[in-house]
Amino acid sequence: MTKLSVNINKIATLRNARGGNVPDLLKVATDIQKFGAQGITIHPRPDERHIRYQDARDLKSVVYTEYNIEGNPQHNFIDLVLECKPDQVTLVPDAIGAITSSAGWDTIKNQSYLTEMIQEFQRYGIRTSIFVDPILEIIEGAKKTGADRIELYTEAFAYQYGLGNENGIDPYVKSAVLANELGLGVNAGHDLSLDNIQFFKQNIPGLLEVSIGHALISEALYLGLENVVNMYLQKLK
Repeated sequence: MTKLSVNINKIATLRNARGGNVPDLLKVATDIQKFGAQGITIHPRPDERHIRYQDARDLKSVVYTEYNIEGNPQHNFIDLVLECKPDQVTLVPDAIGAITSSAGWDTIKNQSYLTEMIQEFQRYGIRTSIFVDPILEIIEGAKKTGADRIELYTEAFAYQYGLGNENGIDPYVKSAVLANELGLGVNAGHDLSLDNIQFFKQNIPGLLEVSIGHALISEALYLGLENVVNMYLQKLK
C-alpha cells in the first residue's frame, strides 16, 4: 500500500489568519495520524506565512508516524532539519516568495550542490528525497546526487487528467520505471486529489508515498477530515 502523508500547511494558514491557536496544529496532526494517515508533511518557508519554524520543533513530539519536512535547503532550513531530525527531508527549489512549488530541481545543473546537501542530511540518518519533474535525464541526475528517493511533481498530470487526457500520466510512468531500475524510491505530490489519486496510484509502479495537502484539506471542508483521510487510504490500496 502506498503511504499517505498529509501536508498540514493549510491548517497553519487558517490558524495564522486569525491569530491564536485555533485550529490547534498539534491536535490536527495527532488526529490525522489517529484517522490512519501514515505520515505528516510540513513545508516551512522563510516568511513563516503558514508553518512556523517553531511548529516544526513542536510537531516532533506528536508525530509518531513518518515526519517529512519539505523546503529549499537554505541555511535556516538546514539548521531546522538537523535540529528536528525528521524521518525524511524533501528538497524543493522554491523561490523565496513563491506561493507554492512550481518546478522540480535541475539535478544536472545542481548536482554538486544537491550532493553536498544530501550527504549532510544522510550523515544524521535522515532519508532524502528530491522534488523533480518527470524527465528521464533529471531522474538519472537525481541518482548521481546520492538521493534516497525522488518526489515526482504531479501538477502537469493533474491538469491533463482534469481535461480528460489520461495520457498525461505517461511521462510519470516512464520516470517511475527508470527510478525503480536505478534503485530510487518514488514519492509524488502536488495537485493530487480524490478525483485523480486512484488512477495515478494504479499506473505508477513502486509508488511508496504521496504527500497531499491543499486538495485534502479543501475536500475535508465538505466531507470531514476523518472521512477524507480514509477515502484516500481506500483509493491507495
